[in-house]
Amino acid sequence: MSIFAIEHRAALRGKNPLLSADVTLTALPEGLVLQALSASGSGNLSETIITALESDALAVRSLSPGQYCIVGHDPVSPAALSEIVHKLKPYADVVDQSHGRVRFEISGAKAALVLAKGTAVDLALEAFPVGHATTMLMDHIAVTITRMTEFGFELMVLRGFAESLWDELVDLSSQYR
Repeated sequence: MSIFAIEHRAALRGKNPLLSADVTLTALPEGLVLQALSASGSGNLSETIITALESDALAVRSLSPGQYCIVGHDPVSPAALSEIVHKLKPYADVVDQSHGRVRFEISGAKAALVLAKGTAVDLALEAFPVGHATTMLMDHIAVTITRMTEFGFELMVLRGFAESLWDELVDLSSQYR
């Protein structure tokens, strides 16, 4: 155990939200981010995980066969984290990624166009429907993206790349401000 107190600093501290009629970019709370891994032949366990968690405050993102992301706006205590791991143990192994991932939201009528400037993923609503999630590259940065609404996306990135991706999205949004 360390004698030094850990001071949490928000990764996007000092970054003002981008607010325009066509694009909004805002930081989400640095709460809970868990990675859940199950056997690849288990089928889609999203509903099973949601039921096991017994919490409306947590959301599950199916990223690929056997790989899920569980997110929430609020951090949890070590005891609560242990309880989550215990509840999911029959279905998946869980790794806490809260300290290393940052989430933010981009929304608005032009949000998909802004994102399309930095990736080759087809973000048309028909190809990437509400609730769909995937990990992709935006230039050189790996980003997990989830379509939350018709015009809204959640982006999750490694903490060390959060500022770079934020600044890039602000630049890519410049024509819509």
